Amino acid sequence: MRRREFITLFGGAAVGWPLAASAQTQPKIPRVGIAFSSTPMANKHLVEAFRQGLRELGYVEGQTILLEIRSAEGRSERMPELMAELVGLKVDVLVASGAPAALAAKNATQSIPIVMTASDPVGLGLVGSLSRPGGNVTGLSYLGEEIPAKRLQLLKELVPGLARVGVLRNLLNPMNPILWKATEVAAQRLGVALEAVEVRGPEDFAAAFATFKQRNGQALLTFDDAFTLTYRSRITALAASSRLPVAYGFREFPDEGGLMSYGPSAVSFFRRAATFVDKILKGAKPADLPIEQATKFDLVINVKVAKALGLTVPPLLLTLADELIE
Repeated sequence: MRRREFITLFGGAAVGWPLAASAQTQPKIPRVGIAFSSTPMANKHLVEAFRQGLRELGYVEGQTILLEIRSAEGRSERMPELMAELVGLKVDVLVASGAPAALAAKNATQSIPIVMTASDPVGLGLVGSLSRPGGNVTGLSYLGEEIPAKRLQLLKELVPGLARVGVLRNLLNPMNPILWKATEVAAQRLGVALEAVEVRGPEDFAAAFATFKQRNGQALLTFDDAFTLTYRSRITALAASSRLPVAYGFREFPDEGGLMSYGPSAVSFFRRAATFVDKILKGAKPADLPIEQATKFDLVINVKVAKALGLTVPPLLLTLADELIE
């Protein structure tokens, strides 16, 4: 080989080395899977809250982090399929919204870190304890058993002579037995009779409202559920046409014409979920991240709806309310 040819070949190879090395050291962009039981439209504001949390932490979607978002379209039974799909994509972290999603995520993987937003993760068997979760699940929670009891108390204060209350619940939500038992205890203390108003799909709402109304039901409360949140417009419309006062969990319901809501902020939960994802991507283990519990619960009352139902909001509730919708 001539000397000039050797120098040319050697020089070309030398130029290629830094490029190859650069390609090999290119940092991997982390991929986060997010699964909701509700429809994309119903959880749009929650996804935006999560994205906002990531932006505040310095992430740029598409450049420094990738999001894989899946929705069960209001059908919790589809959640195992969605989680299996996300696990198959080899995401670095799973974010699970609600009890069905969290349980499906834990069943789908024992190795991928899971950040859940759900009530009573200990009661559901998701974690060993709130302070030391163990395993691959951490996230945010609130003591769900106490919330429906508080809603029942608020309903009793708002509706004169309240004696018969229905509980609108999704039969496919694993939290229902736990919440029902706690609500029964509160009902006995308040002297209120409870009746289960059960649904499995959106086609059941109209019949459920009509049947409860025919049985002289006076008011309803709902358990926190992505399924009911998905169909909140339909539920609030049925409540209005049936002239039934309803106490909801998510503040989105009063915005859609519901009477009132009491519970933690789902938007705040998802903004905070980004912090858990950030810690895990930086090396923290879910087992060592204590479950963060909600400390603030908002009471939102739609005064306009109360007037339409012939109800006068007591001064005490007006004082306690975090927000009044006129």
